[in-house]
Formats: sequence, C-alpha cells, structure tokens
Amino acid sequence: MWVSTGVLLGFVAWFILRYIGTSFYVVNQNERAVKTSFGRAQRRGHATTLETPLAETLLPDEHARYRWPLLRVLGPGFHFKWPWEKVYRVSIATATINMARDLEEPTANQNGTILEAVTKDQLNTGMEGQIRYRVSERNLYAYLFGVKKPVVHVMGYFVSVLRERIAAFEAPLAAIAGSSDDIAVMAGISINDIRKNLSLLNDQMEEECRSSEARYGIVLDASLITAIDPSSDVVSALAAINTAHNQVSSDISLAHAAADQRIVQSRRVVEIETLKAQAEVEPLNALAAQLRDLQASGSDVLQAYLRNVRLQLYTQAQQVILEEKQT
Repeated sequence: MWVSTGVLLGFVAWFILRYIGTSFYVVNQNERAVKTSFGRAQRRGHATTLETPLAETLLPDEHARYRWPLLRVLGPGFHFKWPWEKVYRVSIATATINMARDLEEPTANQNGTILEAVTKDQLNTGMEGQIRYRVSERNLYAYLFGVKKPVVHVMGYFVSVLRERIAAFEAPLAAIAGSSDDIAVMAGISINDIRKNLSLLNDQMEEECRSSEARYGIVLDASLITAIDPSSDVVSALAAINTAHNQVSSDISLAHAAADQRIVQSRRVVEIETLKAQAEVEPLNALAAQLRDLQASGSDVLQAYLRNVRLQLYTQAQQVILEEKQT
C-alpha cells in the first residue's frame, strides 16, 4: 500500500513538474505569441484578412488566394497554456538584411554582396542596398502557417519585382524636361536614368511591395538601393559617352556665347546708325519748320530769306553757272 501511494505521489509530482510547471511562459515586449490547440491556431471567429485594410493592397483575383484567418494574438506579459497547447512566439522588431543575400545559398550573388540585374538596353549591372522588414502583427497566420519560409519567400518576391522594375525603368519626362542640358542629353541611357532617380526607384519598390503584408505576413518598411555598379566594360563605355556628351555640351555653350556676342554687336551697330540718321534728319526738320514759319509771316519775307541765302552761297562759291534765258 505504501508503495502504490508513493508511486501515485511520484507520478503527480512528475506531472506537475513536466506539464503544469512548464505551462507558464513570458512574452517579451518586442514579441507576439499565438497558441494552437491540438494543432489548430486560436482564431477570432470567422474573421479573415479580407475584412481588414490589408485587402486594399491585393488585386481582385488575389482575394481568394490570400484569404488568411485572423488569430488571437497574445501581447507582452505572463501567460499560461495547457499541456495540449503549443505556443508560437515571433519577434515584431524591425530587421535589416542585405538585398543581395540569399538565405538558402550564401555563396550566391558574389557571397551576398551584389545583386545583378539587366537594364532595358541589355546592360548588366550590380546593385547594393538593404531591405527593412518586420513581421506583421495583423497577419500572423500567413507568417507562421501560410508560408514555409516566409523571409526567404519575401526576399525572392522582392528581388523578382526589383529586377522587373530595373528592366523596364525609364526616367520621367517631367524630370527630363525640367533638368539641365547635360542631364537631358544623357537621358535614354538606362543606367544613368537609374542612378539619377534612385529615390524614385525606391519609392516604386515600396509601392510595389505593399501587398507583401497581406500575402505573406511581412511588412517591407523600406528598400534602400544605395549604389548601381555596372561592369568595367560598361563603365568604360559610359565614360566615353559622358566625355563625348561633355564635349558636345561645351561646343554648344561656346556657340551660344559667340552667337550672343554677335547679336549684341549687331544691336549696337543698328543703334549707332539710327543715331547718325537722326542727326542728319534733325537739321532738315528744323529748317523745314523755320521755312513754314517764314511762309506764314508773308510771301515777301520768304522771298527775302531765299535771296539772302542765295547771296551767301554766291559769296562762298568760286564759280557760278547761270541758266541763260532764251528770248
């Protein structure tokens, strides 16, 4: 009897230590937890992500594919679970990862340092940058149970979208029209367009990847593409193109300066000749005004003036030729 009682007490003590003692757990401040009961996650009734603002980031034909149930999420604090329940804890802190890093093949992309892509004019280029992401508290089902390796999946999704944007990227016409002559001349070379519009490319990537939270339960906070590094052959070709364009721009500037100088000189010549003509016309206008005044005073006065002028001319002339009147 004492033996059976001791066995029973030992079993009870083992059960308490094995299950009851380990049923208490703590969720840290930067963590969230989800419990499953016999493998089924605790849900919030029949609510799904399609009833939340996350559905606005999906296309209409994607609603049925990404219809994830909403789970009961446990916040920071001290919690209890039954032995048949299992707890999944995830960190919701923002993490940063190199966009060239391949989590399944570390040696890919030059050991995770440079991500290669092809531009619209078939130029190979390398990109450097980082991705900031965090687990979505609003869609933990997709992160925990919807995708086997969510971070790997989202990285592949991001890289595929980025390469598609690089292959089709064009500088906006408004930016080209409002830019300087040098930048406008260089428009149309895809690598130069991308380099001059990195912020625009980053904004486009953020907009394209907004649906990752509704799809996979991961929020892409930002994509920071920091450098575009083409191959050495492409760099040499771009340097030659830039040199040629700079020379053309210099020649155009010199031609504009010479043309402006000729225009200024022509304007001054016209101004001088105009002043000379005015100087010759003014005495004639004054003489005409004076003759009109004399004529208004009487015909005898005008005839006397003309006689005096004629006599003055006779005194200054060395020879005088007079017309002989015919009889």
